[in-house]
Amino acid sequence: MKRCDGAEYGRIVILNGAPRAGKSSIAMEIQDTFDGVWINLGVDGYKAMIPKRFQPGIGLRPGGEGPDLEPVVVSLYTALYESVAVHSRMGIHVVADVGHHDSYSTPLKILPRCASILRDLPVLFVGVRCPIGEIMRRRENTSYLSYREDGTIPAPILLWQDAVHSPGIYDMEVDTSTDTPREIAKAIRERLDRAHFSAFRRLADQYGS
Repeated sequence: MKRCDGAEYGRIVILNGAPRAGKSSIAMEIQDTFDGVWINLGVDGYKAMIPKRFQPGIGLRPGGEGPDLEPVVVSLYTALYESVAVHSRMGIHVVADVGHHDSYSTPLKILPRCASILRDLPVLFVGVRCPIGEIMRRRENTSYLSYREDGTIPAPILLWQDAVHSPGIYDMEVDTSTDTPREIAKAIRERLDRAHFSAFRRLADQYGS
């Protein structure tokens, strides 16, 4: 996709999925193997820049647990996507791993709002899925949220699993329980080469309606 001066816009890959779904590993593979400069503007790096009193920032999980933080979350997500847009307009590629949901104390429509920022840029929206059993296996040694003593799955994890993929409008979907980060990155590169994406346009239209 070319700018009015004939130069190329930077490509954008947005990876959306629950925590521990494998988004960061895919983003790293994209950075390591794709041509050109790929900047990671994902949730972990962005959260690290947010003051403690506003944590977890854009990582605020589903369930309406932080209504006082929600206006900040809207502003932070908007700023993050504006930054993605600036990089693309300067010809710099961006991969961003995020966990969008709208299960706040009141619907905020952050995803379609962000999609409207990127609607005229070359953005591929990828749904990163992973079955709950594999998510829990990955959490065993990496997270305080694991199985309860009675063997049940904590509600916050179940909320992420359901909320993060609503409304489910993607350009492509991947499953990290069946494919490696390298295989998924290869599939993303092949999809990018086809250069016809519509998910963010459709989401932006929802926001505008």
